[in-house]
Amino acid sequence: MCGIAGIIDLAGQRPVPDGVVEGMTRALTHRGPDEEGYFQRPGLALGSRRLAIVGLADGQQPVFNEDRTVFAVFNGELFDHLERRAELEARGHRLVKHCDTEIIPHLWEEYQEGMWDRLRGQFAIALWDARRRVLQLGRDRFGIAPLYWSRQGDWLLFASEIKGLLASGLVPARPDRRGLDHVFTFSALPGPVTCFEGVQCLPPAHFLAITPGTEAGGVKAEVIAERAYWQMDFPDAGDEERGENEQKLVDDFERVLMQAVEERLRADVPVGAYLSGGVDSSMIVALSCKLKGPAINTYTVRVDAPDLDELDAASLTARHVGTKPPIVQDFRHEDTLTTYPELIQAAEAPVVDTSCAALLQLARKVHMNGQKVVLTGEGADEWLVGYPWYKAAKIVGALDVIPGLHLSDRARRAFLRFKNIPHFSTDWRRRVEESIGGPNAWVDAFGLLALSKLRFYGQGMREVMEREHPWGDLGFPVERAKRWHPINRGVWIAGRVLLAGHLLQAKGDRVAMHSSVEVRYPFLDEEVFNFTAKLDPRWKLHGFRDKRLLRLLAERWVPLSIARRHKVIFRAPLDSFHLDPEPPFVGQLLSDESLRRTGYFDATEVRRWRTEFRQMRPNSLPRLSVEFGLAAVVATQLWHHTYMGGGLADLPTWSPATAAAVSAPIPS
Repeated sequence: MCGIAGIIDLAGQRPVPDGVVEGMTRALTHRGPDEEGYFQRPGLALGSRRLAIVGLADGQQPVFNEDRTVFAVFNGELFDHLERRAELEARGHRLVKHCDTEIIPHLWEEYQEGMWDRLRGQFAIALWDARRRVLQLGRDRFGIAPLYWSRQGDWLLFASEIKGLLASGLVPARPDRRGLDHVFTFSALPGPVTCFEGVQCLPPAHFLAITPGTEAGGVKAEVIAERAYWQMDFPDAGDEERGENEQKLVDDFERVLMQAVEERLRADVPVGAYLSGGVDSSMIVALSCKLKGPAINTYTVRVDAPDLDELDAASLTARHVGTKPPIVQDFRHEDTLTTYPELIQAAEAPVVDTSCAALLQLARKVHMNGQKVVLTGEGADEWLVGYPWYKAAKIVGALDVIPGLHLSDRARRAFLRFKNIPHFSTDWRRRVEESIGGPNAWVDAFGLLALSKLRFYGQGMREVMEREHPWGDLGFPVERAKRWHPINRGVWIAGRVLLAGHLLQAKGDRVAMHSSVEVRYPFLDEEVFNFTAKLDPRWKLHGFRDKRLLRLLAERWVPLSIARRHKVIFRAPLDSFHLDPEPPFVGQLLSDESLRRTGYFDATEVRRWRTEFRQMRPNSLPRLSVEFGLAAVVATQLWHHTYMGGGLADLPTWSPATAAAVSAPIPS
């Protein structure tokens, strides 16, 4: 992966201010420490920071076509570029480099905007067509590679990270309370809303077509058009493929997944893999070793909590497939605290999932071992419903056998009242379900944190909560989805929200690229998704056995104990923020003065719950709900301190002036 940035004059062809794009790319040095490249014309400038993985000697960017009328900068990997290169050459195109980036301008010449649907891989691309005078910005189908943009007057700027936009000097750092409300709604930022006012995240599988206008007094206005080139879809309920021949179905899945792994092992540098000990990453490692041999490096986090540590399971898989023992990154309670300020700076948003701090350190371990690329197993739980709340929803949903009584909602509300947990109104839940086509397991899963709005929001945030509808911002295809099986409606939410908004952002790209490490995801291959999307839901959740198809395949490759191992949600201990004595920066961020200064939260309620939750039974749902909420409050205050000028704690801040130092690559 790399980092890209740029600016275009929407009103004409004014000279780009000196040093703007250079400053933007400098803030992205960690994404591409190997090279930088620039393209500039009147009214337009593109920049790139390169992490050299394919075409090491001649992969410099920007790239261009034969007559230098189409230019592109690129972040990501196009895994089938060798096949596409051969097709283009057969059509008469002249390609002279060995990198995947070079096929982009030639694909544009052939297909124009039809190019986006033909790209395979993980990517964020900026392409300028000088003849048509159009700038195209686009992202991959599932949102692996990030891309942000902002309009400031008649300038439009884009960058791989928000830091690049802020470093331009043209985009002010101001909080967007809608984005913060999304964090408390989904424990994620699925976009397009961000936590920065005036900054948008381009949604997955979308592109922007930007045509600048004329100078002041002219007759042509600029056009900024956002379009989707692909969307997740599923068969109508009852029309899914039954898969009557189990062995053939598993064989076919094995072939598709093997191909996805093979393509993601393509690189001119060594490729490693994360290995947690779960069935997802274990399968990726097993197939990788089959294709590349047993010398592949694997990396594992060892958490100092017995119920969270997965080293034994990871080591068992490594021995079974015959690869080297995992390279271990130890992660202790105190590491959560010492790492969190750096995590928030890397993620550019409040992060509630403490395991992201562990993965930030794991990526650093990969970098220190001289590697740039790792494979990992994200996507399996999303496509094959591996999360426990699907099972809970199945049980609770059985209460609704009598139409119109809504017994499941009454049971939820009775439980919350009994546990003295605040809860939303019946109208709130009905509004949510109407916006996503009906009941969905993710409403309760995300609700554990969302209840914290009722506990901790200050007046300003309560006004946002009452005015906005985050679930409605997702663009859920309600009418189409009414024909899907309910499980597939859950798969859509998992892919659009948790995957794109968290696992591929704060837990994926951002923490890995902070240490100049690219993460690749075989389960997010287009063909893998298409294969699983068409299947009867019983191959995803059969009774209470999740990921049934993957587990059947895994029995061929990994120990049975791993193939049948129940889902372990990897996280570091949540109570790290609440140790006694408390960490100084936590107390500073949650002081009445700091809380009043940001205005997001009710200082009295925060102070009250910081005391009362300690009397709650450990690991109980009420206590977990409060711990999640307090962690989110800390993370939000820390984000504000980091990006909005400091003043809340004795911690460093980020600013464009310090971008070069902050973004320097981690030393080997």
